[in-house]
Amino acid sequence: MSRAAGALALVLLTTVVAAAADVPYLTGRVVDNAEILSTDARARLTAALKAHEDATGNQIAVLTVRTIQPQSIEDYAVDVFKSWKLGQKEKNNGVLVVIVPQDRRMRIEVGYGLEPVLTDATAGAIIRDVMTPAFKRGDYDAGVSEGVAAIVARLEGKRDAAVAPAVSRPPARAHQNFPSRASMPWPQRILFSLFVFSMLGLFTAIGIMTPGMGWFLYVFLIPFWSMFPMMLLGPMPTLVLVAVYLIGYPLAKLRVKRTAWYAKAEVDLKTKGTASIGGFALASGGGFSSGGGFSGGGGSSGGGGASGSW
Repeated sequence: MSRAAGALALVLLTTVVAAAADVPYLTGRVVDNAEILSTDARARLTAALKAHEDATGNQIAVLTVRTIQPQSIEDYAVDVFKSWKLGQKEKNNGVLVVIVPQDRRMRIEVGYGLEPVLTDATAGAIIRDVMTPAFKRGDYDAGVSEGVAAIVARLEGKRDAAVAPAVSRPPARAHQNFPSRASMPWPQRILFSLFVFSMLGLFTAIGIMTPGMGWFLYVFLIPFWSMFPMMLLGPMPTLVLVAVYLIGYPLAKLRVKRTAWYAKAEVDLKTKGTASIGGFALASGGGFSSGGGFSGGGGSSGGGGASGSW
């Protein structure tokens, strides 16, 4: 009888362990496994979180998963934080934002070192007042972007800052401070044109060849294709170039999308989190790298933060 009870207990323990939700690989600052964020939102979030880490050393990551049933959001967030080791080991300055759309649960998990700044009450207020209203509208892009913006504002000491920061701000346009076409000697204009069109061409080619964030680059580059040619070539040539770009980019993108290497890159991004294109490593969190990527620094969390639902 005791042997049978022991066997039953072992089966139950195995079932509970197996039922725990898997912790995904840390493939970038934004790991959108639930696929609830737009490509543009992922790219903007990744850029904003990298800028914050460069300025402060704090590591913030966003994770979305469809469901974690039957595990609680609190236990799951601790498991992910422990696995990813967000923040520097000596400072424990990491933050994890977890969204589980099918379960309608979310959590902001805060590392030990940031708990005095990003308190449980503050994290709860961000979930309640910023993220929940957007999620109820079905606007995950706004909810996650504005929630992350509020976290960044608090960590950077901007307590009264608006919750729509650079995460959702369109690229700034340059104005009359740039030299005009008439004021530039022709040798300078030629050299400047070579530089400008080389850079625009490079980023345009990267956007066409890149799964996911390529459409973000399409929109992002429009102001630059409009501004620099205007300064160098004048209005009519610029109008022609912009028209060629607006029509040619999607056509080239659709054509490249039919190739075998592009399809393989899409599959690799979904299954492995990375893909190789032209010698560059592309991570699903957004952006290219040549070997180095985003990884945790050894930080830990003791369960500080807040949870919510919508």
